[in-house]
Amino acid sequence: MTASPDYLVVLFGITAGATGAKLGSDEKELILLLWKVVDLANKKLDQALRQFNQSVSNELNIGVGTSFCLCTDGQLHVRQILHPEASKKNVLLPECFYSFFDLRKEFKKCCPGSPDIDKLDVAAMTECLNFEKNSSASRYGASQVEDMGNIILAMISDPYNHRFSDPERVNYKFESGTCSKMELIDDNTVVRARGLPWQSSDQDIARFFKGLNIAKGGAALCLNAQGRRNGEALVRFVSEEHRDLALQRHKHHMGSRYIEVYKATGEDFLKIAGGTSNEVAQFLSKENQVIVRMRGLPFTATADEVVAFFGQHCPITGGKEGILFVTYPDGRPTGDAFVLFACEEYAQNALRKHKDLLGKRYIELFRSTAAEVQQVLNRFSSAPLIPLPTPPIIPVLPQQFVPPTNIRDCIRLRGLPYVATIEDILDFLGEFSTDIRTHGVHMVLNHQGRPSGDAFIQMKSADRAFMAAQKCHKKTMKDRYVEVFQCSAEEMNFVLMGGTLNRNGLSPPPCKLPCLSPPSYTFPAPAAVIPTEAAIYQPSVLLNPRALQPSTAYYPAGTQLFMNYTACYPSPPGSPNSLGYFPTAANLSGVPPQPGTVVRTQGLAYSTGVKEILNFFRGYQCLKDVWES
Repeated sequence: MTASPDYLVVLFGITAGATGAKLGSDEKELILLLWKVVDLANKKLDQALRQFNQSVSNELNIGVGTSFCLCTDGQLHVRQILHPEASKKNVLLPECFYSFFDLRKEFKKCCPGSPDIDKLDVAAMTECLNFEKNSSASRYGASQVEDMGNIILAMISDPYNHRFSDPERVNYKFESGTCSKMELIDDNTVVRARGLPWQSSDQDIARFFKGLNIAKGGAALCLNAQGRRNGEALVRFVSEEHRDLALQRHKHHMGSRYIEVYKATGEDFLKIAGGTSNEVAQFLSKENQVIVRMRGLPFTATADEVVAFFGQHCPITGGKEGILFVTYPDGRPTGDAFVLFACEEYAQNALRKHKDLLGKRYIELFRSTAAEVQQVLNRFSSAPLIPLPTPPIIPVLPQQFVPPTNIRDCIRLRGLPYVATIEDILDFLGEFSTDIRTHGVHMVLNHQGRPSGDAFIQMKSADRAFMAAQKCHKKTMKDRYVEVFQCSAEEMNFVLMGGTLNRNGLSPPPCKLPCLSPPSYTFPAPAAVIPTEAAIYQPSVLLNPRALQPSTAYYPAGTQLFMNYTACYPSPPGSPNSLGYFPTAANLSGVPPQPGTVVRTQGLAYSTGVKEILNFFRGYQCLKDVWES
């Protein structure tokens, strides 16, 4: 609206809670709404008021060629009362409530010498205009509206002749979009919202901040180290004024949960929402699309299968062009994908397929955001968001744990299902499970303490290892084919002690040792520096030969890792017997007893007790009388 309106409708609201500058900050309900119509052309207030009252029943049809706009004392009545409450109660506001004039700002334009806007209330404006104090017995609110009408009439008259144009706008809906890491973001426009329900989306955040204008693509949900939402979001507003109003919604409710709102910085927002991937930018170039995240896809899933999965009732925008598969740097699929839908109806139909089957796997579906797409792609296509210390190349365990030898009497399993157990591995190997050495099953964990999909098996002879690798290679385990390779104990030692598993690398265990190894322990001289079979490792690891270990090993604090062998496996190394696999503690001769090690656990539930912790560490030797909170 650039032309001056014919009418101004003075609007005033009162809640059951705080008034003045704190109006709308306590989530109290609106209890009184007053208005007064000001005819900017004819200045006939009584006639305009009667005309407005009649128009309410006629859907505000004042007349052909006429227009009106709301006018309020500040921003709070519209942005902090009407829109938030209407959103909570699912009330659809008329279009007239999406634009309004802020009388304080208009008065400041008209009278530049007046007090600052935050101190410029109706009383201050009447004092600047030398109006007599209203002594009528009108109830609170009615006198405010009457004074505002008189102020407007004075502003449009001589000597001010003020013209009302360019009203304030309230966004109809949140617009998704991308954010470049090179973009400059004002620190005074960003807040952090904490305590969000895990299933909330950017639209839920926009609804919580209804009435305030969020910048395009300005709602970024945060993910934890496992790639799941952690209940936090960073929200970017169009101005500092809207950010300050957002901070007043601290501990307002989203459903039954209260949301904490704090100040944040532009750098914080860019860490979450910023991206440089051209693939993501092209995928998100179609604006106003609803994004749905798919998780748990078969690694062989194609775009055609995804399109067929959703069917005709929820067509994907652009067909196969509206699907973005997430992959590792080497091109292997992660099982995640993002899909675009043209409207909310299609997205809701798609979400109803949550946990439907695609092939033999059920698929999880969630509403997503452009910022989440950036985070997931950044996480899988580059270094981890949580920096990890460089794994030590030299072994930390005594060599007697797995005797170093070039005899290829071990096999390596790659591509195991993450839920695979020792029993699954034994069933997979079939007849060769009887050839496994005692305590010869070693499963590998990633830096998050979760199964990495790899395992090493010590066989009784190189011949049996060769036969197992030949006959079991690319057999299926739980709908996934597993690769089986013959390797040596030296190669297995190298990987399990912190070496690289493949060109992506093996993250070290998350726990740490004391800085100095036990003084009673000395390293034996190694049989070989690097075997010829070390071609499976990264070239960067093999640039320089390994130095011989000193008699007492010392590692800097930044690279110390807790490498007690029980911490590297989900259960102690074990072996099968006639009844199956039963894990038992390894009893290795020649290994000196190690001192007790304290392990710190993070992220425990508040109700966790000693019993739950002992169950979690079942299979490991824990001191019964040493516990710290």
